[in-house]
Amino acid sequence: MPVTIRLAVPEDAQRLPAIETSAAQAFRLIDELSWLAESPPMSIERHSQLIALSTCWVALDAENRPQGFLSAERHGSDLHIYELSVMQSMQGQGTGRRLVEAAKGYAHSSRLSFVTLTTFKNVPWNAPFYSRIGFQAKATADLDERLAGILSEEYKHGFAPDSRCAMAWPVA
Repeated sequence: MPVTIRLAVPEDAQRLPAIETSAAQAFRLIDELSWLAESPPMSIERHSQLIALSTCWVALDAENRPQGFLSAERHGSDLHIYELSVMQSMQGQGTGRRLVEAAKGYAHSSRLSFVTLTTFKNVPWNAPFYSRIGFQAKATADLDERLAGILSEEYKHGFAPDSRCAMAWPVA
């Protein structure tokens, strides 16, 4: 199925929470994370903020309907990915990889240093996926204040201790 990647526009914001909710259904396959399938998605307001920053990309199907998105934000010389979601029916077809490539292209053309994210260490479509596309897990001792703070907040919101990691892709 052909997919087109483009920068998100304001009208896309209202469609993105449904994509995130669909994508999260994959967590039902993992008992200790099944609660994520019921968790509220990123707010339309937050999507609108990231869209306004031109750091949100959508994957469109042949009918130009959003089927996936990647939302990120610049922090100094880094681009941090906050959310990558693909409709459950489109998962495993390269859409997520193409969205990450769009973010990497932006980071490269903007002369940034790193693309960063936090993710689950042992969920196949999380850290192992990012490792396959060039991201490297950062040791806890090597985390900057921003990434350490994000992980700390995630643990406060119910993630099991040591289940998450920060990863970085060097742009240069």
